[in-house]
Order: sequence, then C-alpha cells, then structure tokens
Amino acid sequence: MQTAYISAGSNLGNRKENLELALQSLSEQNSILLVSSFFETEPVGYLDQPWFLNIAIAVETRFAPLELLRQCQHIEKSGGRVRTFPNAPRTLDLDILLIDTLIMKDPELIIPHPRIQDRKFVLQPLAQIAPDLIHPVLHKSIRSLLLDCTDPSAVRLVE
Repeated sequence: MQTAYISAGSNLGNRKENLELALQSLSEQNSILLVSSFFETEPVGYLDQPWFLNIAIAVETRFAPLELLRQCQHIEKSGGRVRTFPNAPRTLDLDILLIDTLIMKDPELIIPHPRIQDRKFVLQPLAQIAPDLIHPVLHKSIRSLLLDCTDPSAVRLVE
C-alpha cells in the first residue's frame, strides 16, 4: 500500500458534483485518507475559460502508478472529459502529484508531477492536507513550496 496525492479540478458543468463523482469513483478501489476544502481558482495557461474548482486528495492505494493513472483517466472520461487541446476547459481533470517518495520518469507519467511548485491551484489545496509532505526531488515541504511560489493566479477558499 502507498499514499498517492491527486489534484482534481473542474470548470465545466456542475463543478462540485464533478469533483464529488471523482471522489466517489476513486473510493471504489482506493481508500480516501484526506480531502482538502474546495478552492475556486483562476485558469492558468489558456485564460479564456471559466474558473476552476479544485481539491487535493490523499488516497491509500495498492495500485502501481500506471494503473492508478489508468484509473484516473477512466474516471475523467466517465465524468465527460474530452481532450481537445492543452489547458482546455474540462469537466474533470485528475493529476497524480506524488506517490510517497517515488521518483518516476515514464513517457506516460512523471512523479512527482513536474509543475507542482509552479501552480498555486495545486499547492494551496495540497498544503491544506499535507503541509509537511516533502517533495522528493526539491527536498522542500509543500508549505515551503507554496510560500515560494510566484504564480500570480487567484486561488480562493470556497466557504
């Protein structure tokens, strides 16, 4: 068993329901350990689209990284995701951020996710559930990465 940290986001349809569907689907084959609050976040990359709702999820899983990736892709597709172009609007986006202290470079999956430190919409929710988690490549805590992050995009806690 290992702990995986996943970023989930949605900016099309009922964003909250989409994220709750992702949680429900992930829980069918994994144990959900922690879920952050919902954060409303400004789009990054392609800006002409609705704002996102994002959460971070910690799951205990028995699946190998590529199997977990396939699960996440299946959940995205079941949630109505259609891949059109990079950073396009989407009903559901699931990114594997970290799996324990694993460092992995595969053509399909890089762990830790290569842009964690650059994205406030990832760091803010992740820091809520795992502030002291150490990034295995950068050797800094998630809290420190958030404090050092220069991403100017808005991230707002949803009450």
